Amino acid sequence: MPYYRIAYISIHMKTTLNIDDTVMRRLREEAARRDTTMSALVEAGLRLVLATGGAAGNDRTPLSELPSWKSGGHLVDISNREELYRAMEDE
Repeated sequence: MPYYRIAYISIHMKTTLNIDDTVMRRLREEAARRDTTMSALVEAGLRLVLATGGAAGNDRTPLSELPSWKSGGHLVDISNREELYRAMEDE
């Protein structure tokens, strides 16, 4: 092979990955829908994650505080089965 042709050779690495069955099924469906290969989709996804500098969904923004309210207390002691049944029948 002439030296000038070496620049056109691309190197691909084969790798084994363990992927959840549900993710794999969705990958197959999406590849078929886009008329592309699963490998191309996985590579595009990895490139996107690596370009953004972190895992997808790993957002470090602070979470807003959860709402709170006064419930008015317990209406029945749930450890007392008879009392619980009586309360359920009254509704």
